Amino acid sequence: MIATVVWGTGNVGRAAIRAVEAHPGLELTAVVVHNPEKRGRDAGDLAGLDHELGVAATTDIDAVLATSPRAVVYAASGDIRPDDALADITKAIRAGAVVVTPSLYALYDHRSAPPEMREPVLAAIAAGGGSLFVSGVDPGWGNDVLPLMVSGLGHTVDAVRCQEIFDYSTYDQPDAVRWLIGFGQPLDYAAPMLMPGVPTMVWGGQIRLMARALGAEVDEIRETVDRRALDETVTTRSMGEFEAGTQGAIRFEVQGIVGGEPLIVIEHVTRIHASCATDWPMPPSGDGAHKVIIEGRPRIEVSVEAVDEGENRSAGGNATAVGRIVNAVDWLAGQEPGLYDALDVPLRPVAGKLGRDKLGRGKP
Repeated sequence: MIATVVWGTGNVGRAAIRAVEAHPGLELTAVVVHNPEKRGRDAGDLAGLDHELGVAATTDIDAVLATSPRAVVYAASGDIRPDDALADITKAIRAGAVVVTPSLYALYDHRSAPPEMREPVLAAIAAGGGSLFVSGVDPGWGNDVLPLMVSGLGHTVDAVRCQEIFDYSTYDQPDAVRWLIGFGQPLDYAAPMLMPGVPTMVWGGQIRLMARALGAEVDEIRETVDRRALDETVTTRSMGEFEAGTQGAIRFEVQGIVGGEPLIVIEHVTRIHASCATDWPMPPSGDGAHKVIIEGRPRIEVSVEAVDEGENRSAGGNATAVGRIVNAVDWLAGQEPGLYDALDVPLRPVAGKLGRDKLGRGKP
């Protein structure tokens, strides 16, 4: 069993605890929290399980790393604290851990990452013998391994489009929804996530990674952003009221330009209510979906819908993103120390999972 730590217990961390507990080859040995009010609470309680796991949350990071865990699932946010997240992650790598995380956007494609992000990681790997694999939470597999796998089913590939189509009214992260993305703000509000250059910073690495796999050369990366206002005030299930006239829907694209044309595109269409921007792409059903469209011969379209924590598709997207990184831990643990990306880490079945108790209570 691989001793595994989950660091952070927000939307991603809750799913990570459940994923580690369910994995037949991993053992949850510690949970690290920042909020002192969570200290001492059982991991099962923090993860929303109906039973305890016998692991109490702690704020003592040094004590946890001193036990030399083999793996760390770093689930703390890097959105507004990238320097702190990088420092935390390199600390865990120096302790010899395999670290998997969605928190460092620049390292989705580490070959194109700026030196100030890449070099500290490589130094930590050399010093401590750990490893790092970064994959997105939007989810990463929807913008790299899935479209690449699907492209292999066709005779020709003319263009690749990856879509996230979501109703954010169920996304229980008010600060991110209202401040980072700007829902409920005036249409001229400068949402940090949509400022020029930021979408490329977040998703550009995945564009380059897909291009590398497809043998294409990206001339440049362009961004488009469109916003729509709410026609009427709406009340959401988890985040309260959003007033008429404020931002109710966003549509943006990160376009990989190949030969002068946008041939590799990551597109997000997000709403705070289903009544806004109904002429934009809608999910096939429910609150959301991730889609891959391969233009070529044949034309291929794949839609993935996941639910978790009840019927919450936002949580389902998080859970599948977490599944991608957690299920990579045992593979990474068998490899040489290094900095890995989605083209290195195989997406594969996990032996021993089929037929086990849903919550992981069938481990040997």
